[in-house]
Amino acid sequence: MQDAFPWAHQASFSIQMLASLRELNHRFLDLAAVHNEQLKLPPEAAAYLARLSAPERSAAADCPYALFDLRFHDDAHWRVRLGESWHVADEVPVADDVTAFTRLALFYAWHLAATPKQGAQLWLGMAESTAAAFRGVSLDRVPALAVSEAVNLSARWSTSTFYWRALTAAAARGDPRRLRRVQLFGLQLGAARLLP
Repeated sequence: MQDAFPWAHQASFSIQMLASLRELNHRFLDLAAVHNEQLKLPPEAAAYLARLSAPERSAAADCPYALFDLRFHDDAHWRVRLGESWHVADEVPVADDVTAFTRLALFYAWHLAATPKQGAQLWLGMAESTAAAFRGVSLDRVPALAVSEAVNLSARWSTSTFYWRALTAAAARGDPRRLRRVQLFGLQLGAARLLP
């Protein structure tokens, strides 16, 4: 599907970074099929997702943006979490696989925020000030963040039942053109979030 999103090549984004994002998306969809309530997936979409085969989930995950969210758009939250007065919060009981995914997602976010391009904003929906805060954090702090932030892991656009139902339905039908249209709609949702 790389040809479907030529802007990714024009913006000189690393093919490896995009491939890593797609892998994270696929892992997230696998998690969401099991932990859909915790990850705030709309109930109807969760039912569709649970029925998707591994190749169908892979097709759904083939987006040039994250299907998961860790409140990356919430600048105030991350300012506190990444600021000088940062402390590890009390652990909230979260499944081990959710915490492991959160750790991977935060490492990815940290790395993406450190690139000179706007990948963190485009792919993760991260506020620029949050990306700057991530750039100022040492890699050593990321694992501890994962323990406390796993409770915030959710489906991106979790309130958009339409988006999630359309994505899972298009993947289940195996219609690449329809799936591309839904994925382009996701780009619009992400761009809308970045507007002032």
